[in-house]
Amino acid sequence: MTGSLLLLLPFAALCAVVVGFGPAERWLAERAARRRARRLPPLDRRPLQVVAADVRRLRRQLALVPAGAPMARRRALQAACDDVLTEAAGMLDVPHALATEPPGRARDAERLRLVAALEAAGLAVQD
Repeated sequence: MTGSLLLLLPFAALCAVVVGFGPAERWLAERAARRRARRLPPLDRRPLQVVAADVRRLRRQLALVPAGAPMARRRALQAACDDVLTEAAGMLDVPHALATEPPGRARDAERLRLVAALEAAGLAVQD
C-alpha cells in the first residue's frame, strides 16, 4: 500500500500542476490580448486627423485646378473629395445624402451642407 501511494503521489502532483496551469495560461493570454488591443488602434479605419488632412488637401487641389485642365481631372478630384467627406461623416456620425444625390447642383449643395456640418461637429475642414 505504501509503495503504490509513493508512486501515486508524484503523479497526483503532476496532474495538479497541469490542471492548474491551464487557467493561468488562459488568463495570461487574455491579459496580453487586452493590453495589445489597448495599445493598437482599430485597423478597419484611418485616424480622424488623417481623414481631416485628406479633406483639406483634396479641397485645396480642387480649388487650384486650372481652367484649361481636363474635365476628368476635376471629376476625379471631386469624387475623391466626396469619398473622404463621406468617410469623415461616418466617423463623426453626421447624417448626409452625398452618395445618393445625382451629379449637379443638388449634389454641390449637399457637399456644402456636409462640409458645414463637419465643421460644426468639430472637424477642421477649412484651411
